[in-house]
Amino acid sequence: MKIQWTLVVGLIFAIIIAIFATVNVDSVQVNYVFGEARWPLILIILGSVLIGFIISFCFSAFRMYGGKRQTKAVRKELEATHVLINEKDAEIVRLKNELRERGASAFVTEEIPDNEERTKK
Repeated sequence: MKIQWTLVVGLIFAIIIAIFATVNVDSVQVNYVFGEARWPLILIILGSVLIGFIISFCFSAFRMYGGKRQTKAVRKELEATHVLINEKDAEIVRLKNELRERGASAFVTEEIPDNEERTKK
């Protein structure tokens, strides 16, 4: 839905610029650092809009690239955490089995659920 609203607002903005540009077709003087020239105002308006679009697109692409890079780093960290959790769960199961083999279950006051039982909850 957000993309549709962005498209509608962009389309309305483009129509307003097109109307504004067609009304202003007079030739105007443009002063550069190294000289001056006369250009139709419509070309200056459309050129300014194009430059603004290019600049905003570059900023948007840079932001999107940064977001993807951050997402990739977070996923990598999450995967490493899952591996660590699985290793710790396996160690817990191994230690519980070792306690049972040694007959130390009398010292255990509370039964710790196995990994399968925890994932069901």
